[in-house]
Amino acid sequence: MSFAYVGCRTTRERNARGKGLKVYRVNHKTLEWQEIQLIENIENPSYQCFDRSGSFLYTVHGDQNLVSAYRVDKETGRLEFLNSVSAGGKNPVFITVDQTNRYCFVATLQGGKVSTLQRNSDGSLSGPVHEAAVPGNSETALSLPHQCILDRSGSFLFAPAQGRTTGFGQTDVFRVGEDGSLSLTCRLVARKLDEPRHVVIHPNNRYVYQVNEKGNNVTFSYFDEQTGTLEPKQSLSSLPDTYTGEGQASEIIIHPNHRFLYCSNRIHDSIAVYSIDPFTGYLHGVGFTETLGQTPRFITMDPSGELLYAANEDSDTIVAFRIEPQTGIPRYAGKTIATESPVCILFSE
Repeated sequence: MSFAYVGCRTTRERNARGKGLKVYRVNHKTLEWQEIQLIENIENPSYQCFDRSGSFLYTVHGDQNLVSAYRVDKETGRLEFLNSVSAGGKNPVFITVDQTNRYCFVATLQGGKVSTLQRNSDGSLSGPVHEAAVPGNSETALSLPHQCILDRSGSFLFAPAQGRTTGFGQTDVFRVGEDGSLSLTCRLVARKLDEPRHVVIHPNNRYVYQVNEKGNNVTFSYFDEQTGTLEPKQSLSSLPDTYTGEGQASEIIIHPNHRFLYCSNRIHDSIAVYSIDPFTGYLHGVGFTETLGQTPRFITMDPSGELLYAANEDSDTIVAFRIEPQTGIPRYAGKTIATESPVCILFSE
């Protein structure tokens, strides 16, 4: 038994039907989802994260300039609002808590920066105490950072960014200071029009996998945790070689057994499956699974790694898939959860 926190889009500008931040009691064995709380009258509570203790939840408000903090009742799963503060820029899209549990990092897409917010002793947040611009590849070019995720040691922060003016995207790597400040150690420029979106880091902290939204591919790089630098090694399509239509790759995750990698594709509405060579980190395409819904902006695993859930934003569903242990391929588990405009699912342990 665990709790699921489901973020969504709520605004007319997003053509959304979401009602607010929802909390579910989830039985992953029986696939029963029971809604136990709805926090209404908040705009686009989208990506979320817990603090390091799991006692507090933080959510960004997409298209706005706000981040909100909630206290988590671990017995009931319910949320209690603490406060909302500036995200440091327009359209915050990702949030994560640092290794020391003192700071939150927030990527703001139109803000072109990663902001550091301080956590207060009661779990609430301060406004930005540091900001790191992600300026793009020329003095006049702005970028669109879409994520801010820590390496496994917590010493470095990755910020993949979609190019706005030049068409070139990039992934910036920052060293995290003791005061939550960020100093650039590496800028890996992507292929033109690839538009880096998200990265995921293998538990060995050496293999880094990046999904590129418009390039519809996954880039594998070696990461040097001493210098904070990336060395690209491989690029594989996220779409079938027999598919000639449009696509927008969205989320990328790694299986808890470290053997498989998954990438979701919007428009094509599928999940690409890759196996990971344990000795080299190189990827091998395994296959594709239809998400049985439209616009899978987000995918995640249950804590056991037996199930994969796809949030189909434009068909108002979360679809459960069971992972085949040998191949890693997701198969429909027979359960579809109706919920409006879902874009993020966060499970408690």
